[in-house]
Amino acid sequence: MPEGDAVLRTARRLHRGLAGRTLAVAELRWDLRRPAELTGRRTIEVVSRGKHLLHRIEGGLTLHTHLRMDGRWQVTERSRVSSRMAHATDLRALLATDTHAALGWRLGMLDLVPTGEEHSLVGHLGPDVLGADWDEGEALRRLRAAGEQPVGAALLDQRNLAGLGTIFTAEPLFVQRVNPWSPVSGLDDATLTGIVRRARRMIAGSVETSRPALTGDPREPTSVHGRSGRPCRRCGAPVRVAMIGTAPRDRTMFYCPRCQGGLAPTDDGRRQRPLGAR
Repeated sequence: MPEGDAVLRTARRLHRGLAGRTLAVAELRWDLRRPAELTGRRTIEVVSRGKHLLHRIEGGLTLHTHLRMDGRWQVTERSRVSSRMAHATDLRALLATDTHAALGWRLGMLDLVPTGEEHSLVGHLGPDVLGADWDEGEALRRLRAAGEQPVGAALLDQRNLAGLGTIFTAEPLFVQRVNPWSPVSGLDDATLTGIVRRARRMIAGSVETSRPALTGDPREPTSVHGRSGRPCRRCGAPVRVAMIGTAPRDRTMFYCPRCQGGLAPTDDGRRQRPLGAR
């Protein structure tokens, strides 16, 4: 699932292509809360909120989308949108001005609501790690309320702070030498604050790139994420992967047992082949 940095880049692309221009085509191929005719309305702005996209349109409407695992927005010149593309079965939304088009492929969520009711879709989110209104104190307060929950799962919970996914959870925990399965209640204030600040610096540093660049090595841009079965860049022990969180919201978490305090409770310790290896 794209994390906050990728969603912010998507918002910027959509904003550059559509903002200030009138929609000549607006096709939404999904069950909507409040169908409305968008053709002829001007795009005011497109912004991100955590992993959500808010496309604000004149007349007090907001088109809300979430990419989930497989969704993406493609922005291109309108002249390059072929009839085959426009009628593809996995195209969920088609927005076009006289010059540019935005194609929403396999979108995981698509809602049209009054702008004044955006909170019904994103109001549950915690502070946005990439937002102009980032509130570290509030994020820490929400994390503390997680109590005995593993810190890795608490960081992934968008109700605590919005925007982090498995990459920008695993990487700061590795750098800070914290086991992802450590209960939040067992971490002192300095440690928890250090994790949150490290995560925010890492994801902010990746906004301008098409992929994370966290190690200084373009061939291996991460320290643990996606590197199970391969040597830890710090100690040489095998990096491992295990599930974290409660089903059905459990996620994969990469970590180094030697650097981060031992095996996960969900890790059987068996040898893991490198990802992609037979």
